[in-house]
Amino acid sequence: MNDDFLYRDVPAFGRRVFRLGLATNYGIDGEDLEWALEQGVNYIFWTPNARRVTNSLKAALKRDRESLVLACGPTIGYFGSTIRRGCERLLKKLGTEYLDIFQLFWLGRTSAWTPSTIDALVSLRESGKVRAIGVSIHDRKRAGKLAEDSPLDMLMIRYNAAHPGAEQDIFPYIAKRQPAIVAYTATRWGGLLRRPKGWNGPVMTAGDCYRFCLSNPHVDLVLTGPKNRRQLQDNLHQLRQKGPLPEEEIRWIRDFGQVVHKASSRFTFRF
Repeated sequence: MNDDFLYRDVPAFGRRVFRLGLATNYGIDGEDLEWALEQGVNYIFWTPNARRVTNSLKAALKRDRESLVLACGPTIGYFGSTIRRGCERLLKKLGTEYLDIFQLFWLGRTSAWTPSTIDALVSLRESGKVRAIGVSIHDRKRAGKLAEDSPLDMLMIRYNAAHPGAEQDIFPYIAKRQPAIVAYTATRWGGLLRRPKGWNGPVMTAGDCYRFCLSNPHVDLVLTGPKNRRQLQDNLHQLRQKGPLPEEEIRWIRDFGQVVHKASSRFTFRF
């Protein structure tokens, strides 16, 4: 497999990353995390809810800090003071001197973009306690504006075959500053893994979902949130064995994604 597909040097992180990042809060335990690290996974998205992996993550950080790219953030990010305190708590809890990416979660819902929060993020970056700052965000139009003009180093965005709108609303605006793009909800919370009514063609696998995201050159990495080791193994195997999507697969996947979106749009939460 071509390393250019599996790995990328990301200027915003100052590091080479394996392009399948690991979200640790969906069921894996510490042994699963250790196994993933042995396979070359080095981007770890951690939240305090991921208690089953915390001790193993702390051990890995202590063992070889520079080999990992750690992304985390405060549970709530409405005020600068709480953001600063949140960062200090995370540093202490994980026993590390810095966080690679410190991000606000679900901007506009559980965090705010105000002079106070912006100042807190930038100050933490300048202090060296965090190396890069980012947000997760569902509002694509707003994300496009932040990509074009903001101090953010990273945007964590929804992007999948059923929700490809980032291709129009975000990706055209990243050239100037080149913030890192981290895709999540690649499987649309499992919706892309089920056959919609009226569809007679092939159905996507989780590996197809991740390959779709990574076949877009604007996506630096995509997060996987496996429930167990078996799912993680399968995801890594498909990525390594199949690589980027050929044009004919992209066409059917886009068609499939449109059908999934239409079939379930009346049940979908609007962000």
